[in-house]
Amino acid sequence: MSTVRRAAVVLVAVSALALTACGPSEDGAAGGTDVPTATPPTSSAPSATPPTSSAKPTTPAKPSKPVKPSTPAKPVTPSTDPDYDVFPCSTYDLMFTASLAEPTTSSYLLKVTNKTAKPCRVLGHPVVTFGGLDGQATARGAAPGIEEAFKLAPGQSAYAGLMGGLKGPKSETVSSIAMTMETDSDLKQVPLKASTPGLNVSDDNSVTPWMDNAEDALSL
Repeated sequence: MSTVRRAAVVLVAVSALALTACGPSEDGAAGGTDVPTATPPTSSAPSATPPTSSAKPTTPAKPSKPVKPSTPAKPVTPSTDPDYDVFPCSTYDLMFTASLAEPTTSSYLLKVTNKTAKPCRVLGHPVVTFGGLDGQATARGAAPGIEEAFKLAPGQSAYAGLMGGLKGPKSETVSSIAMTMETDSDLKQVPLKASTPGLNVSDDNSVTPWMDNAEDALSL
């Protein structure tokens, strides 16, 4: 085959392929007219905005634990002992006086009176000192124990005898004394003072325990 003829055959084949590619589709061939494919209308409604996520709910506070009611205190049962709350008398509870009982021996009657609204017990002997002198009166006679000690009711008085002695080369004279009470404790007391003009102070001075009457206090 010559070159010119081969080129013609190729040209015919290319033309046939072009016509086939540009020809109507099967649907167009059946209907006779090409119908454009309908384009779906664009929605005019605005696109929905996704909802904003709501804030996370706060965790509810845990309820506080109920407070347990306190256990009521047990009522105090009063003691059947009428003397269970009667404490020893201190100088804070008392008024104090001293009166001359025997001028020759310079002896004095000591008296304390309960000035409070509650009873107290007078223990042992008065603790008597003499003005600015050192030392104190010696205890004279035995005193009852705490349980048997004299109970001083409000307004009631107790007595003790402060015995003096004859004047001598070593004796001294004072015009006042000071007194504190035995309390069987370390309770500090303010000394009570009393006037004792011409009181002779020597080694013979002594003091009796507290008693419920003046006569016994001066006769011991």
